[in-house]
Amino acid sequence: MALKRQHDLLATYSMASMTDVIFLLLIFFMVTSTFVSPTAFEVNLPKSSEQTAIKKPSSKVYIDSEQKLFASFGETEPQPMSDDQLVAFLKIAQEQDSTQFIALYADESVPYGRIVEVLDMTARHNLKMVLATKPASNADIQQPAEPQPQN
Repeated sequence: MALKRQHDLLATYSMASMTDVIFLLLIFFMVTSTFVSPTAFEVNLPKSSEQTAIKKPSSKVYIDSEQKLFASFGETEPQPMSDDQLVAFLKIAQEQDSTQFIALYADESVPYGRIVEVLDMTARHNLKMVLATKPASNADIQQPAEPQPQN
C-alpha cells in the first residue's frame, strides 16, 4: 500500500519580506542623509533664534578660529584666500550664478569686527552675502533680566 502526499512543495518563495526590508533601508538612508553637515569646513557657528531659509548657497566663505579666510564655489573643497583674492573669486562666482547668495560661515570665536570687514568688503562690490548661524534651542535663548526696584 503506497501512501500518497496530499500537498506538493513549490520551489518558489515569496519576495514580499525582501521588498519590505529594501524599503526600510531606503527610508533609513533618506532620513540619515539629511543629517549630513552642510559645511565642508569645520566652523563652530554661533547660535541664533532667528533662522531664514534660503536656497543652498553656491558660494561659501569660511572664517576659521584663527581668522583665516577660505572660499568655495559649488561642491569644491574650500581654498585658503587673502582678502583681495576673495573679492576676485566671489566676483567670478557671482557672474556664474547671479541669483544666489554667498554664505558666510564664521567661527563664533572670530571677533565681530572681522566679520563686518568681510561683509563690508563684499557689499562694496555689490555682492549679496548672508551670515550663517545654527539654530538655538529655547534653553539657549536668554530672557532679559527684569529691573529690580531700588529702595
